Amino acid sequence: MRLDKFICKSTELTKAESLQCIHEGEVCVNDIVMTDEATQVHENNHIVLNGIELKPRPFRYILMHKPANTVCSNIDEAYPSLFNFLDFDKKSELHIAGRLDADTTGLVLITDDGRWSFNITQPTNNCCKVYRVGLSKPWSKLLSDEVTLKFKQGIPLQGESALTLPAHLEMITSTEALLTITQGKFHQVKRMFAAVGNRVVSLHREQIGDVCLDVDIGQWRYLTKQEVESFSHSLSCSIPELST
Repeated sequence: MRLDKFICKSTELTKAESLQCIHEGEVCVNDIVMTDEATQVHENNHIVLNGIELKPRPFRYILMHKPANTVCSNIDEAYPSLFNFLDFDKKSELHIAGRLDADTTGLVLITDDGRWSFNITQPTNNCCKVYRVGLSKPWSKLLSDEVTLKFKQGIPLQGESALTLPAHLEMITSTEALLTITQGKFHQVKRMFAAVGNRVVSLHREQIGDVCLDVDIGQWRYLTKQEVESFSHSLSCSIPELST
């Protein structure tokens, strides 16, 4: 992580205070005075502030059930931030690994570990996300089979040249489906269904990788060690194969 962020995570200093320490030459990285706050440091580096070796606080990994009409932001916007539901200190250090729209509900992962969240959000890592989708228009069995094939082959989205990556669609009823995707494009699920002539009226994320939503609306819990490591070591999902 950046040197200034490392100092904030290892001390009680604010960002402004950590920048001041760096610019005044009070920080050494591997016995070299470092005055550039953007310097990338790692857990095996020897980092000292005014003669005191710094050790960062442990990373936090959180699962939350996002309510409707909240935003995936650290601050309130048009709707309140879902961070208002977290009742502990230093929430400003956290970020969300894969945001949801304000009207979308369900599973959100929150962390202060940037490398871990990168593994989740990068499409090339094939981390599956499962959504329960409510549709405005009912589909017949024949039409749903045709759409399922189109989703598997990739959908052209307006304004984009590349098709979406293969997705798995399972119709539960004529107006409700489970959709599994590995991307996170802007309004992707809504745009995919719009491209095949239907409109999403409700959207709820149930699963990311092997982690399933298991807390009530507005509630949260820390991930288990096994859940955290499931994203660090293997991103294969226990859900239908997406290959074409």
